[in-house]
Amino acid sequence: MARVAEVHRSAFDDRLPWLAGQHTPDEDRAYFSEVVFADATAWGALVDGEIVGFIALRDGWIDHLYVLPGSQRQGLGTELLALAKEKFGELELWTYQRNADARAFYTSQGFEIVRETDGRETGSNEPDVLLRWRR
Repeated sequence: MARVAEVHRSAFDDRLPWLAGQHTPDEDRAYFSEVVFADATAWGALVDGEIVGFIALRDGWIDHLYVLPGSQRQGLGTELLALAKEKFGELELWTYQRNADARAFYTSQGFEIVRETDGRETGSNEPDVLLRWRR
């Protein structure tokens, strides 16, 4: 769990530097321990026995999909997403509108934009986008 929190923070801060530093490592670990691992199924991507990426999902929702910056663009995110696609016939997720790399990844994997928001309902006040994939 602690390693998953580290992967999340590293990948999140790399792709979304304008939102970096909003949470401490202790807050991240508590969130993953008390919220994510309590409610979601999680799978990790391992390289040389080390977790370098993970996906957390529940009932057709992808709550998190992160891969360490140095391990991106090697197919790990695609493999994790394929596991989710095998389990569910429909998947939805939110990502930030300014996260162009995530949006490009998900659309290349067959996700379509369902709705965009102005960010007033997010904790960060950052506009986001709802994406959906159907088998």
